[in-house]
Amino acid sequence: MTTQEIFIVEDSALVRERLLELLEGVPETRVVGTAAGAEEAIREILADRPDVVLLDLRLGQGSGFEVLRAVHAVAPEIDVYMLSSFTDAPYRRLAARLGARDFFDKSTEFERVREMLAARPH
Repeated sequence: MTTQEIFIVEDSALVRERLLELLEGVPETRVVGTAAGAEEAIREILADRPDVVLLDLRLGQGSGFEVLRAVHAVAPEIDVYMLSSFTDAPYRRLAARLGARDFFDKSTEFERVREMLAARPH
């Protein structure tokens, strides 16, 4: 079993910290980077090639859809999971069409993110 590398794209420092704390106890999982904006996220994700990206939809600079589109076009092997407060069906459909593996509601499904990462084969 190898360590899965996670990259977090979230513009809220509070939510980013909460995610880091949540993932601390997941076996064989390591957060390899974080970004708050789309350009920085795309650049670092494509340079680091993590196994998983946890991606917020609304960013201070750009959107999660920009990141998803750019990353999936170049590195479709990276599993991208959207995490947002904007969870209406059109957002979910667009995320799926652009290549997201799943879409989690930030306000109610934080624990599901942890469970999904713990259960992921790596």
